[in-house]
Amino acid sequence: MALIEVQNITKIFGKTPDKELAKVKNGMGKDQLLAETDHTLGLHDVSLSIEKGEIFVIMGLSGSGKSTLIRHFNRLIDPTDGHILVDGEDVMALSDKELEDFRRHRMSMVFQRFGLMPHRTVLQNVAYGLEVQGIAKADRETTAREWIETVGLGGFEHQYPSQLSGGMQQRVGLARALATDADILLMDEAFSALDPLIRSQMQDQLVELQEKLHKTIVFITHDLDEALRIGDKIAILKDGVLSQVGTPPEILLEPADDYVRAFVRDVNRARVLTVDTVMQPPAVRITHDNMEKALADMRRHDEDFGYVVEDKEFRGIVTQEGLAEEVAKPGDSPSLYAFADDSNAVELESTLEEALPTTLEADYPVPVVCEDGRLMGVLSPEEMGSVLTPPEEQTDADAEGAEEKAEKAETAKPHALKEAS
Repeated sequence: MALIEVQNITKIFGKTPDKELAKVKNGMGKDQLLAETDHTLGLHDVSLSIEKGEIFVIMGLSGSGKSTLIRHFNRLIDPTDGHILVDGEDVMALSDKELEDFRRHRMSMVFQRFGLMPHRTVLQNVAYGLEVQGIAKADRETTAREWIETVGLGGFEHQYPSQLSGGMQQRVGLARALATDADILLMDEAFSALDPLIRSQMQDQLVELQEKLHKTIVFITHDLDEALRIGDKIAILKDGVLSQVGTPPEILLEPADDYVRAFVRDVNRARVLTVDTVMQPPAVRITHDNMEKALADMRRHDEDFGYVVEDKEFRGIVTQEGLAEEVAKPGDSPSLYAFADDSNAVELESTLEEALPTTLEADYPVPVVCEDGRLMGVLSPEEMGSVLTPPEEQTDADAEGAEEKAEKAETAKPHALKEAS
């Protein structure tokens, strides 16, 4: 079960939103509702699921409803219709006392304009949430110092917000939110007020922290590059309506409508997509140390290249031509593991931009390996090119070639994963 479930949330701003709800449910749009009733449709029938431990980005242009939506999570705004469940509990059903406790312990928020108290020091600002929780001064200051150190502000404990740069102030805001140890972190345009370089540094730090903390982070932004850089999942809103929810590769490669397609058109895909989105299984995976048998296997499958694996660990590439020459030499054949060439490989988490030089220089699909050396797949220039070219830029010839390729792939599907063992 998802940690956060948004179920059919509709929000109408105005004097009598409940009265106008039926019109929206019957299909009245945002412009017509405003013209006829002087009410504003902030969100319309939005549903989504947020898993525990993921960075979930909600993005859209100004007026799309993204900030309105995130404020429903901790009930800074109540919906006109719909429900929000957090860990199975209906937030809309909480009493005032329960809601106060929920905000103190379950969710923390980081604001666009930092939200720091100017008369309090860095230490006092970071410790504030713990003070509200009733934590003893010595304990809350110990915790606050740990988080100040974590976000790189050690030594600034007794400075005031006015003495810090914008990036440093936002680090204080982040430390304050993390200090309460809440399960869920809400970040509303948290980095948009920062200079580009500082913003990039904060994005990197958030991703690094998340790798250690595994919080559930709901992040609001209007910047697609930021969303693609930090998000595990992305939801795109337009005029209060949800256009698409998906992973960064899904958003880039499978836009749901023209609005999303326009959003992603100018994105540098090579810098965003990683090799795991386009790699394919190796045609021949050799899992033994016998050179003669490997050559026979490759000839039987009519493949020029084989990928040698020992206990799942990649050992290198062999060619049919090279094996034939070696087997033809007098005497015993050497170890296949020692003979295989392991000089060219790319890492699973590499971007396509990072992998491109190696892929273009190689005469064969380049092996893709993970951190522990296992062979995960192979990467070819053709597969890379197919995702780096936006659909609207592909020619009719490209499309025909893709259809022919698909037909061949369908015919060869039973043989797609040949394994020599």
